[in-house]
Amino acid sequence: MQLIHPGPDEALLCLRAVRTSVARDGLVPPAARALMSAAQQAILNTAVELDTLPPITPGELVAGLKSPGLADQVVQAMLIGVLADGEPDPACEARAEAFATALGVAAPALRTVRLLCEQHLLLFRLDFLRRSHFKDMLVDQFRNHGGLGGLAKGLLGLRGLYRDPALAERYDALGKLPADTLGYVYFHHIRDNGFGFPGEPGSLPEGAVYHDMTHVLSGYGITPAGETCVGGFTSGYKKVNPFYVLLVPALTFGAGLNVTPNPQPTMTGILAEPGVAGEFIRAVERGSRVNADLSDNWDFWPLLPLPIDEARARLGIA
Repeated sequence: MQLIHPGPDEALLCLRAVRTSVARDGLVPPAARALMSAAQQAILNTAVELDTLPPITPGELVAGLKSPGLADQVVQAMLIGVLADGEPDPACEARAEAFATALGVAAPALRTVRLLCEQHLLLFRLDFLRRSHFKDMLVDQFRNHGGLGGLAKGLLGLRGLYRDPALAERYDALGKLPADTLGYVYFHHIRDNGFGFPGEPGSLPEGAVYHDMTHVLSGYGITPAGETCVGGFTSGYKKVNPFYVLLVPALTFGAGLNVTPNPQPTMTGILAEPGVAGEFIRAVERGSRVNADLSDNWDFWPLLPLPIDEARARLGIA
């Protein structure tokens, strides 16, 4: 996912459109406001008072947007804004969908968010899961870690019903590496946070190892703010369905709805916390400069014995 930095005219149109979509009773709620303000600094290079922006119609937006890909980006910004401040407002989602229709943007996420707004929660979860990176993790597990048997073992291990001592030992041995290596830092990220390695009961399968490896490589923690930034960073380097990675923190820490396979603390309005919205946008840009899709059959083993700074440099991680 590459963020587009439009010129001043298009930037103003985008701001007006996002404000038109996310406003509730004429006011932009706190987290959506923080996201728009951060976008002005990090992407749009503007400094407009948001409350002075006039509404805009879908037709006006269509007439003014010329940059390739910008239509998709502004619709995605609307959806993140719709989810940013607790339970989403159906009227906000409907306005976002009207803009998307006019722009010719057929993003599957529009249907996902609409199902949530219409309170079709089972259909929403099914629609989200079939398009999300959780599905991609299972596909990777099937393709690259033992086929159907490996997939079954991974799912059973996630539920605490299967262990693979030999596999777990391979990961546990990373604790014997020098302290400055990626493998050693990853080892302590898992152990110090009470997580499990693949092969241990209750752990993520190998197809999902890249998530915690991303925490280590990016430097973002496991707090709600850290997980939000990891979602942004991952969407930056992910080639398939990157926006659905952004939806995970938007739903979990914006709308307050857990969509992960495991129990997960939730909250609302994370982007309203000081500095989080700006760091979130910067995380997307940092991730977009990574020179590999870490979620797509990435072989991390050759990097684990390297000093972590060297591993980051090889991947293009600032």
